[in-house]
Amino acid sequence: MLNIKILGSGCANCKRLEAVTRKVVETLGIEAEIEKVTDMSEIMKWPILSTPGLVINDAVVSSGRIPNETEIENWLKS
Repeated sequence: MLNIKILGSGCANCKRLEAVTRKVVETLGIEAEIEKVTDMSEIMKWPILSTPGLVINDAVVSSGRIPNETEIENWLKS
């Protein structure tokens, strides 16, 4: 099972990233645990300069933007 973390304070972009990620996970039929990380001290532990951040299996794949569905799909498949 994949472990996916959405890093962000809960802003509109963070919510949008979570929605897009959930949609891709559903479309692919992948088993994944999606966790929202809103605690700033937790977010600071990751090597990102701006939110939202997307972490898949403890690897930061995106930060500071909302990747498109195709990008997220490719990351989930690899």
